[in-house]
Order: sequence, then structure tokens, then C-alpha cells
Amino acid sequence: MLYCNYCPGYCCYRLPGATLLLHAADINRLARHFGISDGEVRQRFLEHKNTFKVKADGSCIFQATDRMVRRCTVHEARPDQCRRFPYGESCPYLEREDLLAAIQPRVEEALRRGKMLPADPETQPPDKWLSGGCAKMRHDGRNRNS
Repeated sequence: MLYCNYCPGYCCYRLPGATLLLHAADINRLARHFGISDGEVRQRFLEHKNTFKVKADGSCIFQATDRMVRRCTVHEARPDQCRRFPYGESCPYLEREDLLAAIQPRVEEALRRGKMLPADPETQPPDKWLSGGCAKMRHDGRNRNS
């Protein structure tokens, strides 16, 4: 089981060479979620033919942007590829140094600007998330796959 409550949302960032491919069923699920047509979903939320637009920082347009925990704002309607992540492997947040290295500067900058807080600010204050803190914290007993 993944303990996603402690995740900084790394999987919701577009990384070089990574693409979230949406299928017709994914688009239809989002359309039902928003009460709009499939065409309107494509117009408002997609770039190209089958991938979400991203924000300036590279994060998914549906990742929460308030000062609370980063969460998917369309979790119930998220695409199949998001539902299956991390594809039977360990979560990259917990295990992949290359992913941590790619995303860590973005997370640190967002924390400095006060744009986001750690998943559990009471037990994981922001100073622990800065300067590589995410990588250092990934193996605490609560964040392991079981």
C-alpha cells in the first residue's frame, strides 16, 4: 500500500520523456465529472490531442494549488494511467533519485514562496523538505510500500 498522504505530488509533474496519454474513456469520465461535453473537455483541458495542459511550473492543471496538501482535484475522475500509477512498482517519490532530482528544485521554490505546504506540516515542517529533505525522508517507516 502506498502512503500517498505524504507525497509531494511528484507524479503530477511533466518530466522530460514522460507523457500522460488520455483515451476516449478518460475524456468522457472527465466530461461527466464536470457536466460538460467531451469536446469541451478537449478544448478547456487538453493540449495536442490527448494530453493535459500543464501549469507554468510543469504540474498537472488538476493538481491543487492552494496552500494545503497537493491533491488531485479530479481524483474521482482521473485518467486510467493515473489510476494505475505506479504500475506495480515502487512509487518514484520513494525510490527514484532521478525523479527527486528533477522535481526537488520546483518543490523547494514553491515552499519558499509559500505556494504549498508539506503533506503533514505538523510532523514534517517545511525546513525538512528543503535542501534535499524529500529524498532524506522517503524511507521513514510510514512512507514505504507494504
